[in-house]
Amino acid sequence: MTATAPASSLARARTTALLPRLALVLAALLATLFTAASPAAAHAALTASDPKDGAVVATAPAQVTLSFSEQVAMGDDSIRVLDPKGKRVDTGELRDMCSGNTIRYGTALHAGLPNGTYTVAWQAVSADSHPISGAFTFSVGAPSATEVALPTRQAGGGPVGVAYGIARYAAYAGFTVLVGGAAFILLCWRRGAAERPLQKLVVRAWVTLTAATLAMLVLRGPYTGSGKFSDAFDLDALKAVLETKAGASLVSRLLLLGAAALFIAVLFGVYARRVQGTEEEGEGGEESKDTSDLTFGLAIGGAVVSGGIAATWALSEHASTGIQPGIAMPADILHLLAVATWLGGLAALLVALYKVPGIERAAVRRFSRVAFVSVLVLAVTGVYQSWRQIGSWSALTGTDYGRLLLLKVGLVAVLVGIASVSRRWTARLADAREADTAKAANAVDEAGAGRAAKVVAQRDVSRETQPVTVPADPKRAAQLARQQAARENAREKQVRDADPDRAGLRRSVLAEAAVAVVLLAVTTVLTSTEPGRTVERETGRSGAATAVPDRAVKITLPFDTGGQNGKGNIRLELDPGRVGANTLHLWAESGEGKPFDLPEVKVAFTLPAKDIGPLPLVPEQAAPGHWTASGVQLPLAGEWRIDVTLRTSDIDQTTVQKTVKIG
Repeated sequence: MTATAPASSLARARTTALLPRLALVLAALLATLFTAASPAAAHAALTASDPKDGAVVATAPAQVTLSFSEQVAMGDDSIRVLDPKGKRVDTGELRDMCSGNTIRYGTALHAGLPNGTYTVAWQAVSADSHPISGAFTFSVGAPSATEVALPTRQAGGGPVGVAYGIARYAAYAGFTVLVGGAAFILLCWRRGAAERPLQKLVVRAWVTLTAATLAMLVLRGPYTGSGKFSDAFDLDALKAVLETKAGASLVSRLLLLGAAALFIAVLFGVYARRVQGTEEEGEGGEESKDTSDLTFGLAIGGAVVSGGIAATWALSEHASTGIQPGIAMPADILHLLAVATWLGGLAALLVALYKVPGIERAAVRRFSRVAFVSVLVLAVTGVYQSWRQIGSWSALTGTDYGRLLLLKVGLVAVLVGIASVSRRWTARLADAREADTAKAANAVDEAGAGRAAKVVAQRDVSRETQPVTVPADPKRAAQLARQQAARENAREKQVRDADPDRAGLRRSVLAEAAVAVVLLAVTTVLTSTEPGRTVERETGRSGAATAVPDRAVKITLPFDTGGQNGKGNIRLELDPGRVGANTLHLWAESGEGKPFDLPEVKVAFTLPAKDIGPLPLVPEQAAPGHWTASGVQLPLAGEWRIDVTLRTSDIDQTTVQKTVKIG
């Protein structure tokens, strides 16, 4: 007669086994949700164009130029100009017109274009690897009907964008668990290197990160280009990707993952056997020293490989652009490593508490200390990154990036609060006395003594001494095997649940893991959201020149008309810079700092918030390189946009703009 485990015990065992899986399902659902909601917010933006969107010009321009808020990568086909019938009228040759902080690209147009409405479609990749695109129209002579429909697909969107976003989430999750799991074993619980559940966790994380990186490399071409899955097999597109910063980072990550595979093989091979041998023969002596040396070597090698993998993100995303990249990239690497050590170690602890009854109390206490240090590093680097990406209090509440950052801070606070509860459970574990041996077994302590070990030992002895009859019927044998597995699961659960302090710790750690999943998803969304500092610069909120009472507004703008000797600076002074009559002065200087006598200078004032303007103005030349106008009326207070159109030759001209605050 075959004995079976009680139905209630089997149900509890199944429920316990499903909890980690439910956490993974939740992570996948959150990733899908956030990916669909925020496909790919770019971090560079079009700040100006010549001609402007909707402009009507008297004669056909010789070229079309685009200005951006940050450095972008563009190719020969990145700017396309189409006539009313959809025929390309540009030469297909990209002009790099960048100078200093001015990021401008253009393309020449064929001569003799007839009157009508022309469409400009452009696509680029920002410096932090995110694709951007857009389109606008301008007219020559007068607007006309056009057969060209403005593109509605956003760069980086569509099914390819969703697939690429899922791969990004999977890569972050894989990196977190891979680094955190290995750190948990080496820093907190070395015996865990021989435990099958932890081995599976780390190996699966490596597989996830590797597969996600390969998917991102293959999808990178269509993600930044056509948006079609079929182009993933275009070798020319793949070659072009490999020549970009993002492609080089992905290839570097794959090479480092090869080194990580060797690290895992040593960790779960030689090192695991060495630790087991040390426990069987007793610690101390020469073998114990060899184990310590191997631990030190694995820790150094693992830190180097982990830092290298983290650097592949820092070198291709937020940290590599904007202000202080030399400080931001190391800070970003430390931030990623701290997140992985904390959250990935938390995942390893959760698996150990549910799958390995014999985890020592000292291991939990050590992880508590490691997590505390990780949170400190996370806080310091996070504060710096927040300042760098936000830049102002208004951006903290007035931009998507700022609101997501506040949500992240709130989740970290909740996570730290739950972690404090876990620390209390850990302290109770450390102070708990051994229960009566007649009662259900408690979890084993650091020396390996305890009732739980006896239960396991008795089970192993019974297996060795009691003969097992294997039925000839394969179906019956499989049924008996399932029943035996159910009995073993029930016994393991009895050992785990015998200690109420350990059960409480498992519940608090599970709550930490659930919050950590949401935190990781929000963090991943932040990496694909336009920073608040950039948003405010684009809208002119943080970049506006603020008028001070009884003091003139003074601004300096670089310009480049694209022609020979077409670069210089324009200095503008608006006095007194307030509502009512003002006096305007303009000075043009060449690249050498000498007065630049321009053939034509025009100014226009616009108050977008009140739909006022543009109010045109043609200043009079007072001296070479100096123009002035008096009685410039600004009727209302607000943020006025000043557009200055400059012409350096018969065909070379450009428009620069700046937003100023008029009180």
